[in-house]
Amino acid sequence: MIFPRECKEIGYADTEPCGKRVYFLSQYLVHKTGTGHEIVRVSADPAEKGLMRKVTAEEVIASAAEVSWYPERVNITDRAGLIRLAMESSRRCTIFSGHDEHVTFVLDPDPATLLTVHVYDVKPPLPVLSDRVKELEGIGLFGELDIRFVHHITDISQTGADVHPCRAAGFPRTLDADQMVGGETVAGCMASSGIYRECYGDDFTLIDICPIGTVAEEPFITRCCQKDRGGIGRYNGKFGAVVHWGATPRDILKAIDGLVNGWRVK
Repeated sequence: MIFPRECKEIGYADTEPCGKRVYFLSQYLVHKTGTGHEIVRVSADPAEKGLMRKVTAEEVIASAAEVSWYPERVNITDRAGLIRLAMESSRRCTIFSGHDEHVTFVLDPDPATLLTVHVYDVKPPLPVLSDRVKELEGIGLFGELDIRFVHHITDISQTGADVHPCRAAGFPRTLDADQMVGGETVAGCMASSGIYRECYGDDFTLIDICPIGTVAEEPFITRCCQKDRGGIGRYNGKFGAVVHWGATPRDILKAIDGLVNGWRVK
């Protein structure tokens, strides 16, 4: 796969106002032909020092017959998203236009070049961590990390429990709003268990719904309501990041950045 790291590596070559010269940062040119656009790899004269330098070598790496131009403007910093879109094309190469008029391309897209990060979350009410990761990914904040996400969402309404933790999820009986009588089956976690014991004693059965307990793949990110369990490390033998239940988008971004860097150097 060829997918330039930055748009400054790519230039247009529809005209040659300076002759056979390219901008000194250009490595690839999008060149219009009579049948479409082709991608040309170029080398500039290393002995020259100007902004526009003589071309010393050029190679067509994707012919017009192999290239398509994606019809809509996209966020060209969302590298994982562009690889997915390029995979849907019937051509070897797809050119993308950014909202700011910059362009990039993906040649021979290969999703295997991306690190898969597993996101573990629960619903209802909402899989907030999963939703935030999708939002951050959509605006391109993970582009330079070369990662993609697989989301694993557990539906806690399917546990068959009598009591659930929080009224916000819309359950009829919840630990934060209703009186317990003893003998209940509670869908909860360490915090739920502690609250029940402090208020009502030990006569209950706990179904553990903490997302940490569902982790089966690494590297991963998940969330927990126990702040002291947060951080980056090994949980149940799997390497990952745990953020607090109320983690902000900034917290999540920092955690994933640290997770990926930790995974790649471990």
